[in-house]
Amino acid sequence: MPKPIRLILADDHALLRQGTAELLRREPDLEVIGEASNGLEAVELARHLRPDLVAMDVRMPTLSGLEATRRLREVAPEVRVLVLTAYDEDQYVFSLLQAGACGYLLKSAPVSELVKAIHRVYAGETPLDPLIARKLVLRVANQAAQASPAREEAHLAEQLTARELDVLHLLTRGLSNRAMAEELSISDRTVQTHLTNIFAKLHVTSRMEAVLTAIRRGWLKLEP
Repeated sequence: MPKPIRLILADDHALLRQGTAELLRREPDLEVIGEASNGLEAVELARHLRPDLVAMDVRMPTLSGLEATRRLREVAPEVRVLVLTAYDEDQYVFSLLQAGACGYLLKSAPVSELVKAIHRVYAGETPLDPLIARKLVLRVANQAAQASPAREEAHLAEQLTARELDVLHLLTRGLSNRAMAEELSISDRTVQTHLTNIFAKLHVTSRMEAVLTAIRRGWLKLEP
């Protein structure tokens, strides 16, 4: 049996935190090893327990989710952060992703989506709530519209295959490897191969970086 994903929940609302922990403990491949009521507790718990992941709220006393994420990158860089919050304001979204958060999910999402997001973060993906993904993509697209892409960047786009561009388009929708494989009628392994090639050609290390780079360079057009 594979080792369960070890995680810490950080949220200053005790009832919500405890209720979420109880639901997640019912998942056989998840193990809630700690709970924190503020960002400082989350950092200290993560430093001592070394979980795989911290599900982090944004607004918390003593130390905010943003500052806690920044500190975690310093003291426990291997610990991944999934933001779990009720707030979708731009100031939180962009700051947390820049600070190193690996995903951003709204608390309005069902528990099944939270479980999926935890697995995706653990697998190295960047799950985003659809509303959050749209905000991020629109912001970068607006920035790209104000700048003209360099010739070398346009030339680089020609080096991407048609299938790799298809995968880039699907990444803007936040799809998992399996969902992209079904959409393109190819195997999960082939999707991963395309992603590896895309990362190498764009000199990036994550899905989100790949999407943002492609949008900045004008290679992707947004769906309505």
